Amino acid sequence: MKNLRNSVQLIGRLGQDPEVKKLTSGKTLTTFSLATSDSYKNAQGEKVEDTQWHNVVAWGKTAEIAGDYLKKGQEVAIEGKLVHRSYETSAGEKRYVTEINLNELLMIGGKK
Repeated sequence: MKNLRNSVQLIGRLGQDPEVKKLTSGKTLTTFSLATSDSYKNAQGEKVEDTQWHNVVAWGKTAEIAGDYLKKGQEVAIEGKLVHRSYETSAGEKRYVTEINLNELLMIGGKK
């Protein structure tokens, strides 16, 4: 069995086209947001849709593939590692970010 420590698996739809950056080191970095949705009935019997947004980061060859083939609205399955990081804005405010570092990508949505 694969290592299950800090492993995230999600199926969802892209919120926008991936953003691809070529770094000065020569590496490729691609970022995109992924929406996962769940629905349930509340106490009044009304259907409620709950959508969660996830920030995804890909590096190297996986980043190139994501940038070349993924489009907004496409359904994908991803596997990666959950990463928490912080940074300081130009105004001096500290911000915290949770991201998924992508290891594997599976395009499961059909062609549009």
